[in-house]
Amino acid sequence: MRAATLTAFGAPLEVGDVPDPEAGTGEVLVEVLATCVPPYAAEVFSGERRYPLEPPVVPGVGGIGRLVRVGPDATKLEVGDLVWCDSTVRARDDALTPDITLQGWSSRGEGGARLARYLHDGSFAELMRVPTENVYPLPAGAAADPARWSALGVHTIPYGGLLAGRLAAGETVLISGATGNLGSSAVAVALAMGAGHVVAPGRNRAALDLLAGRFGPRLSPVGLSGDEDADRAATAAAAGGPIDLVLDLLPPQAPSSVTRAAAMTVREYGRVVLMGGVGMLGGADLALPYPWLMRNSVTVRGQWMYPRTANAGMIRLVATGALDLAPERVTRFGLDRAGDAVAHAAAHGGPFDRTVLTPGA
Repeated sequence: MRAATLTAFGAPLEVGDVPDPEAGTGEVLVEVLATCVPPYAAEVFSGERRYPLEPPVVPGVGGIGRLVRVGPDATKLEVGDLVWCDSTVRARDDALTPDITLQGWSSRGEGGARLARYLHDGSFAELMRVPTENVYPLPAGAAADPARWSALGVHTIPYGGLLAGRLAAGETVLISGATGNLGSSAVAVALAMGAGHVVAPGRNRAALDLLAGRFGPRLSPVGLSGDEDADRAATAAAAGGPIDLVLDLLPPQAPSSVTRAAAMTVREYGRVVLMGGVGMLGGADLALPYPWLMRNSVTVRGQWMYPRTANAGMIRLVATGALDLAPERVTRFGLDRAGDAVAHAAAHGGPFDRTVLTPGA
């Protein structure tokens, strides 16, 4: 098969022939039709993000594909099925704290690294070997535009954060980092889940205007000044009432003060979910005040990715039209242009921009 390989951090992707993967028991083989290229992929491949990826590796974070081979332990999947491939792989030998790897992308701890060495390669290839439990059948309509459906790889991440925060219909949620690729997805997903009001702080006025134009009065954009106290006050005022949940999706380059300003707008007994990268590259810690947390009975939790059930839930949201993928701007690249796709993604990482690699095209 043909694949795009990262031979070393800082080296360009090399597209060429590599051995076909062989799927064993508990695994399936998938023909990759489309995979989203994250806007920060160039930072991962350069080594800037310090991800525990071990070159040489075929990168890529999940995707849409057709089943080519199914193992003997599968009871419902069949060859030819159109499926979503979830990159979040969990070890099977610890039900309480399973080691986790993002296939072809990242991992957590030494156990996750061991798992990554086995399920090493991702979706920048014509074929991909995937654990059986990581593929999810898609509705027939998805076959008309697999590239557009590959945005599941973006939307399922904030969906996991909103599930972790127990978002209920009618609640007000603040999305910290709302003008980014993941943050804007969180806005759309929160509203699809029934949020009554979304507060969207950010410095990118064009992106804020885009969000306001798409979602109307259920969204309140807030322009940030960089003054923590002033931004907290402006954000709280824009909510027009208590903020039930704060979801942070800011990237590693963002200062912790922005996350703190957003978090501290949450109401008494409110919830804060941290999913971004603040502090991963150094800098000041979040430092939420102990007395504020305790006296206001605020719940703060981290969430890396999402539970397996989130995949099925997200597919339902899209299939029923609750989350509309039609307004998203999708730019497609063939496998031979994998390097161009990475560069394009870096330059087009705004709200609802999708750069998609189509190995099966």
